[in-house]
Amino acid sequence: MAISDPVADMLTKVRNASLAKHEKVDIKTSNLKLQIIKILKNEGYIKNFKKVTKNGINYTRIFLKYDDGQNPIIHGIERISKPGRRVYSGYQKIPRIFNGYGVVIVSTSSGVISGKKAMEQMVGGELICSVW
Repeated sequence: MAISDPVADMLTKVRNASLAKHEKVDIKTSNLKLQIIKILKNEGYIKNFKKVTKNGINYTRIFLKYDDGQNPIIHGIERISKPGRRVYSGYQKIPRIFNGYGVVIVSTSSGVISGKKAMEQMVGGELICSVW
């Protein structure tokens, strides 16, 4: 069965692996997914990631991050814009997630960036997901 929303599938795999306290999770690689993973790393939600090839298929292995009590750093990860309903926002109206404690990931004309950088660069775009 074909996956109609690969980004939502990636977010669900990360959420489920985090709640199940797995050390790592493998995701099929695409450029959009890789940009989202880089933002998660830069914002401190995951430890690291690396590219892996299994049976000729490229994967990205994400190493999940936990605090001292083995609680996941990612408390929630949610898809905002969906294939059936795209959500766009100007830079003035990009939502703040948990009063700035979370991050929103935005696809702009200058690439996939965090909401904070989008506001700094004064560019809007499609709201991909939020992480807190």
